[in-house]
Amino acid sequence: MIDATTHQQLGALLAEVKNLREDFRRSEDKSDASRTSLHRRMDELVDRVGKVEGAVAQVNDDVTDMKPVTDDVRKWKLMGMGALAVVGLGGTALGVSLAGFFEQLSRFFEG
Repeated sequence: MIDATTHQQLGALLAEVKNLREDFRRSEDKSDASRTSLHRRMDELVDRVGKVEGAVAQVNDDVTDMKPVTDDVRKWKLMGMGALAVVGLGGTALGVSLAGFFEQLSRFFEG
């Protein structure tokens, strides 16, 4: 026959087992929620990375399309600077020639 102390101990043991089961269930629920959140965040991250890859590919295509134009503009700039140098030298030569001409003309009329 089981006495009252044994019944009390069995009752306490059953209550503790029920508490442990409830703690395990709550822990599993928290883990499930955490994993669900982690998977959702990973899915969002994969989506964002895919969008970034698409945008980078588009930028690379745009840069590739712009490169020849940029090279042409650079070439035109160098040609323009060269033309300005030639015009500057020509203008200087013309100025010196005109100055010499007017000097000779003034000597002619003075003399």
